[in-house]
Amino acid sequence: MCGTCGCHVIKIEQKILAINDETADINRTHFVDNDILTINLMSSPGSGKTTLLERTIREIGRPVAVVEGDQETPLDAERIRRTGCPVVQINTGAGCHLEAGMLAGALDDLKPAPGSLLFVENVGNLICPSLFDLGEKYRVVILSVTEGADKPLKYPHVFAIADLVLLNKVDLLPYVDFDPLECRRHLAAVNPRADLLPISATRGDNLADWYDWLN
Repeated sequence: MCGTCGCHVIKIEQKILAINDETADINRTHFVDNDILTINLMSSPGSGKTTLLERTIREIGRPVAVVEGDQETPLDAERIRRTGCPVVQINTGAGCHLEAGMLAGALDDLKPAPGSLLFVENVGNLICPSLFDLGEKYRVVILSVTEGADKPLKYPHVFAIADLVLLNKVDLLPYVDFDPLECRRHLAAVNPRADLLPISATRGDNLADWYDWLN
């Protein structure tokens, strides 16, 4: 609420989300018609999204395209481009998330091939990206062991909408205070249908299971 203007804030937010959802439906139809499997990747900054994408692109054995979302710089897009994968960078400035219209604009430039896998690396935070449907097929949340095991309880909405949660950097478990079983219990409390897959994007732990899930 914003004093006497709280109702107006709510109406504006509802209108923005409604417009976004209309565009998301258009995106979704395009993806279905062209057999493009679209994955919305969400996480805190530094969880290892881009590192995971680099390795996935090189190893999965199917055409991949990427849309990179960041507030500033083309750094992540440059990393993806070095893999040989087509990529478009979206810089949101002060914005904290990607919206369906931004993705639609990126698709005009990217033109992912029919039958390809499209990754959307959302802006790094666990709040705003969870509110905006992009037209994706699946939502994947990446959580690293360098973060707290209580993240699913502290940021329940993004974990509640996840189709899969990847627990990254498990190679660091001997060196950090992180209880994977506790994390799994917290995730089940907010989203009992989502699997938790422990991985290491650098060492390669369980990446074959990740690729099987994508295929």
